[in-house]
Amino acid sequence: MTSTDTDPATLLAGPGTGAPTTVAMVTLGCARNEVDSEELAGRLEADGFLLVTDPADADTVVVNTCGFVEAAKKDSVDTLLQAADLKAQLKESGGRSQTVVAVGCLAERYGKDLADSLPEADAVLGFDDYPDIAARLRSIVAGETHHAHTPQDRRRLLPISPVERDASALSVPGHGLDELGVGAPASGPRAVRRRLDGGPMAPLKLASGCDRRCSFCAIPSFRGSFVSRRPSDVLQEGQWLATQGVRELFLVSENSTSYGKDLGDLRLLETMLPELAAIDGVERVRVSYLQPAETRPGLIEAIATTPGVAPYFDLSFQHASATVLRRMRRFGDPESFLDLLVRIRSLAPEAGVRSNVIVGFPGETEAELETLCDFLVEARMDVTGVFGYSDEDGTEAASYDGKLDDDEVRARAEHVTALVEELNAQRAEERIGETVEVLVESLEDGIVEGRAAHQGPEVDGSTTIEEPPAGVRVGDLVPATVVATDGVDLVALSTGALR
Repeated sequence: MTSTDTDPATLLAGPGTGAPTTVAMVTLGCARNEVDSEELAGRLEADGFLLVTDPADADTVVVNTCGFVEAAKKDSVDTLLQAADLKAQLKESGGRSQTVVAVGCLAERYGKDLADSLPEADAVLGFDDYPDIAARLRSIVAGETHHAHTPQDRRRLLPISPVERDASALSVPGHGLDELGVGAPASGPRAVRRRLDGGPMAPLKLASGCDRRCSFCAIPSFRGSFVSRRPSDVLQEGQWLATQGVRELFLVSENSTSYGKDLGDLRLLETMLPELAAIDGVERVRVSYLQPAETRPGLIEAIATTPGVAPYFDLSFQHASATVLRRMRRFGDPESFLDLLVRIRSLAPEAGVRSNVIVGFPGETEAELETLCDFLVEARMDVTGVFGYSDEDGTEAASYDGKLDDDEVRARAEHVTALVEELNAQRAEERIGETVEVLVESLEDGIVEGRAAHQGPEVDGSTTIEEPPAGVRVGDLVPATVVATDGVDLVALSTGALR
């Protein structure tokens, strides 16, 4: 019997309970995965599943995996094994019968191989399963066997993702925004996305996939080619998020500087930013992941000067040596990168700048490493992530000669990490005396903590507010003056009324 000829009421009922099937979403990896999880959760809830937060309370646990680098892949496998252990414990104790399902980038990237090597998971679903996720889970819970896909290079396929060119990604017949109680007319946008985190910040996906061919990166092979969402769809989702209490929209994609190129207008992001910032209830819009070689003057100006848009530049430098960058199939050099930062700071002197760099790339000489370190000293960035190079399956760099041994890569990564920790702490100290506006994200034991405009979610440190205003709540914006630092974290004294 297949899921199409099984009584839907039987499939929706939890095992032996007569209640709706419960599902817990566990999300790993980047903010793009967070959006995917919320879209999957929305589809499931719209189809009658009951979402729960604790995996121990779920009939099925869906683990949205990350497949980017070795450490992330290990975390994903470990999380799947932990979910499988919970399933075994529940079974032994006579508790609920449970299934464990892998989705996300690791599942898409390895498919059948992951399923064969990880029999503890009841199913491994790829991106093609997302539009019919409810039917897939019903059949798995009912005991049917799902055969995992054989991975293909998604650049050769039509891009498949919860985010599609048209509004169907936000449309399930009979489940409009009006029916979810958020006040949209029946003819307006229909929401499948279901927020899993009630915080005042939410990621908002601009696009899916990537057309660049960086020699170290496998993302295009399993995420597919770059596909922009239509501006109207992005704006409608931003409006819906505002009705859910979101005050900061975090625009995410694999390469935000490419937004609009497949729609015939590379300036779409510049024209859309003021519209997003003007959404009632939204106080801050933040753009993530800019490719330095594609960061054009008009986009710099839009991010640096548009009211309501955080002057925040997430620039993926990856290295500074021109020769290493060429081997990475990227572009740039210290001079062009520093010039970019000068242009940014001429428009917004207090702009936040973060980046990531890879050290120990095949063939990297000590002189090239020194070029990188000299650039980092000159750049004065707020936060820099440091990654030691490791081969990624299917990438061009994996076939390169000149590999450094693991100990040397580790030593170089530790050296650069120590350098950037010192530099980033110094940059934080330069902010003492600055006036910042802090979006409050947590109130615990009287400690008020949030993020200033130059601090991106999770990765860029936080700001603790001393002497907070009476009645402060999560989601408030608090003006404050920076009075102290702790590494990249700030301590600030509130100075004005809440917003």
